[in-house]
Amino acid sequence: MAGEWRATTLGEVIELKRGYDLPQQRRTPGRVPLVSSSGVTDYHEVAMVKGPGVATGRYGTLGQVFFIAEDFWPLNTTLYVRDFKGNDPRFVSYFLREIDFQAYSDKAAVPGLNRNHLHQARVRLPSDINEQRAIAHILWTLDDKIELNKRMNATLEEMARALFKSWFVDFDPVRTKVEVRDTGLPRKIADLFPDEFERSEVGEVPKGWRVGTLADYVDLNPESWSRSSAPDEIEYLDLTNTKWGKIEEPQGYLWKDAPSRAQRVLRPGDTIVGTVRPGNGSFALVNDDGLTGSTGFAVLRPRNPSYRELVYFAATSPANIELLSHLADGGAYPAVRPYVIVNSQSLWPGNILVEVFSRLTKPITVKIATNWRESRTLAALRDTLLPKLISGELRVGDVEQFLGAAA
Repeated sequence: MAGEWRATTLGEVIELKRGYDLPQQRRTPGRVPLVSSSGVTDYHEVAMVKGPGVATGRYGTLGQVFFIAEDFWPLNTTLYVRDFKGNDPRFVSYFLREIDFQAYSDKAAVPGLNRNHLHQARVRLPSDINEQRAIAHILWTLDDKIELNKRMNATLEEMARALFKSWFVDFDPVRTKVEVRDTGLPRKIADLFPDEFERSEVGEVPKGWRVGTLADYVDLNPESWSRSSAPDEIEYLDLTNTKWGKIEEPQGYLWKDAPSRAQRVLRPGDTIVGTVRPGNGSFALVNDDGLTGSTGFAVLRPRNPSYRELVYFAATSPANIELLSHLADGGAYPAVRPYVIVNSQSLWPGNILVEVFSRLTKPITVKIATNWRESRTLAALRDTLLPKLISGELRVGDVEQFLGAAA
């Protein structure tokens, strides 16, 4: 009922306090999270605040709210909740996301929050802490699954990259055979690796492997939309929503309203690598059809489907991304030409071994893509439910029934 939600001021719900200075030279490595205006950015050995806690940016990034489960140190760029006044901390972390922080920031060159003004904000929330906990539980369940997917993907990516590095960078199976030791691989796979090295223009490489570049087995920027071929609507990927292998929610546009850079046709299996500030990690392996990429990407399309994984891991290896970042020039917007990316050095071990690598790693890259896709759906559901649950427009029982039916 409407009476279960009370209207009051934010200062009656929580007390906010400015965080604490901690210069870099006074920090000692530890396990205590240091929370800045953009979240946990470092760790220290001493905590200033008992967890669980909630913090938000005071300067810099405004509007993001962070829940910290353990003891922590809020930096002076944040406001943290010193007193929850009997309200559920996790609920408060979601409740604060519905506050228009920009309305309480000053108009200086670097906007900042005034906590005294913020305390006067008019708010409405459930009085019953059990209702608060139930709302927080629903929203946290979605966030927890998103975080689980993120951690799982990090592990899967690490596994696949470790295999790529072992086989094609460190040549571990070859070195093991040279030393007449067991590779630990199934016999059929071990037999695909040579048992000696040979000299090449880039140093010692496994015997029979060809020294070349990515251009030997990919096509660069193979398709672009024209006025006559472009669809009426597009799903657009820019460098900002493609980070370290993760594709955020594409932006939908009518073609006539799309950014002028929305030209690259993307197909499943393409590797995309950002050419502007390549060290920022704007790269991904495309797994969905119907996407359009920015001209800020170099699109690498394998000439054979079995090359898909090798191309992705070779083009986006930490060593290659670091090399591209050093090659980038251009002042304020350092960049590389797309042809520089496809001219990245690469060893070709032969089609059979590449096909084996693809069979082993494709299920991993597909699972990673599935997890990111699921996380985008969960995030959209959370963002839809959040304002409705916080305001009381939707009740917990209705949401639980809906989620149960969906599951």
